[in-house]
Amino acid sequence: MDPPSTAATVPKKRSTGRKKIAIVKIERSERRQVTFSKRRMGLFKKASELCILCSAEIAILVSSPAGKVYTFGHPCVEATLDRFLNQQQHDHMNHGGNNNNNINVGALNVSMQDQQQQHEYNEIASLLEKEKKRGEALEYLRKGDWNGNYDYQFWWDAPIENLELHELNPMKTKLEELRKMVESKLVVDDHNNNNSSRV
Repeated sequence: MDPPSTAATVPKKRSTGRKKIAIVKIERSERRQVTFSKRRMGLFKKASELCILCSAEIAILVSSPAGKVYTFGHPCVEATLDRFLNQQQHDHMNHGGNNNNNINVGALNVSMQDQQQQHEYNEIASLLEKEKKRGEALEYLRKGDWNGNYDYQFWWDAPIENLELHELNPMKTKLEELRKMVESKLVVDDHNNNNSSRV
């Protein structure tokens, strides 16, 4: 009789498969961002498949919760939007402007551009603030060329929170050298103390 296989003895993990989820706002911002990224990529993938299968022209504008605008277009977003806007203008002139189904894409595009520019400005301002803090920390470290001539009593008292890895490596090397010097000094002093107590 053959021994049972390991696959038969280990219970299989059951997956939930493609179960339906309720369409409600996700409360946690981290989960919301992850879901947004996955769904956006899925949306763009489906749009790409539709373009390939049906030779359709598509333009998609998606604004993230953070205000960043993502676009997908085939053959390109600008050409598709221009074609749509020209068609809208043509329909507007032929129907006397009474078509309520038309969307003001031009105003929407300007609004999204404003949001994107505001988001980019906020990111740049945040980066600038971080760089200023990092520059201040670097200034403290560069003032005394590792000889202790800092605004602080010791060079190791300088703030390091805003330093990057390549800036911390020289400090680490100096600390290791200092530790070796202290250990050597302790060994020499201990040896001298032992010799002096024998005399």
